[in-house]
Amino acid sequence: MTYSNLNWSWKSFDQLSKYELYQILSFRQSIFVVEQKSWYLDADGLDKYCEHLTVMKDDILVGYLRLMPSGKRYLTPSIGRISVLENFRGKSLGSELVKEGLKKSEELYSSLKMTISAQEYLINFYESHGFRVIGEVYDEDGIPHVEMIRNGQK
Repeated sequence: MTYSNLNWSWKSFDQLSKYELYQILSFRQSIFVVEQKSWYLDADGLDKYCEHLTVMKDDILVGYLRLMPSGKRYLTPSIGRISVLENFRGKSLGSELVKEGLKKSEELYSSLKMTISAQEYLINFYESHGFRVIGEVYDEDGIPHVEMIRNGQK
């Protein structure tokens, strides 16, 4: 897939317009709550600490990732809420989001270390980006998850 026709943009919470924030929250809910049938509160109070990566095609949000600083959920920075619009899946956009998240973490926090909570079915995907599973599978909002780390210990 060519990414030249997509607009990639990093913004802090304070830089997001009301419209952009609404679009992000609606996008995440459509995937994580409705599509995956996981009834949980997506607006978890952590967005205000995060950097937000949006990928737009024209005026449509097609990809998203949030980067959380260390000390908010884990001792290391963390990427999460990685999501891709259904029509754009299977074209490596998710991998590009992860790569951009890792790159931004290194720029902002001078760290390649990272901890994530990954849906169990995505273990191989995250392993391809240098993550490894630590601990056992656990239930998070009705979906099996595992904790994974990259380049170091928790």
